[in-house]
Order: sequence, then structure tokens, then C-alpha cells
Amino acid sequence: MTTPRFILHHAPRSRSSRALWLLEETGVPFEIAPHDFAKATHKDPAYLAINPAGKVPALIDRGPAGDWSPPAVVTESAAICAYVADAVPEAGLAPPVGSRERAAYATWIAYCPSVLEPALSDSVFPRREEPPARAIGWCAFPDALRRVETALQAGGPYLLGARFSAADVLIGSLLQWLQGWGKLPENATLAAYLATLAARPAVQRAQAYDAAQSAA
Repeated sequence: MTTPRFILHHAPRSRSSRALWLLEETGVPFEIAPHDFAKATHKDPAYLAINPAGKVPALIDRGPAGDWSPPAVVTESAAICAYVADAVPEAGLAPPVGSRERAAYATWIAYCPSVLEPALSDSVFPRREEPPARAIGWCAFPDALRRVETALQAGGPYLLGARFSAADVLIGSLLQWLQGWGKLPENATLAAYLATLAARPAVQRAQAYDAAQSAA
């Protein structure tokens, strides 16, 4: 049996779930190194040697032939999704470098961690005083959501129109989490987008894995 190229350090109900979804979308074999937050396995010295931040996800890449020594390590969920999409081009999860579509794709890949997530944090945990507008690089959360909505209304059903990409995994996973938390405003466009994503077999497999691990 061929050793899978990728190992994903993963814990259910965390940002690593989006990396699991992305790997499921590639169709390539991979391994999961499970973590248990209750047991703080993500703080073990062996794992801190992989990701000094002590967070999941972390992705180990043994290389296309499985012979990279030492293997490559990628951390941060957005970086992992972008990396894997490029590392497995046959999965079609990223437009080719140099293509016109790549510009919008690159923007959306960065939009989740640099705009949506900090804007959401500001909305849930407001500051005592509003910072000067020039001091932060993101807009208010309703405005951040509106940009996603506008993009979907201009094309759809995905952020790049008819093409599903790793950007949908990043932004879609955040919206799914908000929906499950009851914090996503009622919006027909976003609801239709989430329904389209929920129908994908890859996300269903990832969610089934997480549900089984959480129930264990």
C-alpha cells in the first residue's frame, strides 16, 4: 500500500475541519493525526515541534513521491487550503497561475482570514472604544458579508461563478459555522450558497468523520 502524501493534524469543530473538507475534495489519500482538546494533545512537545503555536491544523507533506526528508510542514488553515489546491492541480480546486480567474481566487483566499474573521471577532467581542478607521484593515462584519453576497449574486453558485474552489471551502466553512451557531443573518443568497455547499459529498464525508469522532 502506498503511503499517503499528506498527514493532517486535526480536531473536530475547529478550523482544521476546513482543511479536512479540502483534502476530501482532492480525492487523494491522506492520513489524519487526531487531536483531543480536552487532553491538550495540541500542546504536547512532539506536536509543538511541528507547530510551535500549538494550534490545529497542521499539514505534513511527504512530497509527491513520499520521499521528502524532512517533510514539509504547512500551518494556518488558509495556507493549507491554498497549498493543497496548488499541490493537487488535477483536483481543479484552484485556477492556474497566470489565468484571469486567479486574481479573484487569490483575493477570496485572503479575504477569509484577513477580513471576515477579524470583522466577526470585532462584532462578537466589541472594543470599549472604536479604533481609528485607518488603524485596522477590515470593514464592519455586515459589510464584509455583503461583499460575499454581491459576488454570489453576480455569478454563482460559487465565488468564482460556476467553478468551485478552495476559496469556497474557506469562506463557506466560516458561514456554515455561523449558521450552526445561529449568528448568520437571514439572507436568501447566503442560504442558497450554503445549501449548494452542503450537497457536496466531500463536505458530507468530512462532517461525518467529525461527528463520529465527537461521539466517540
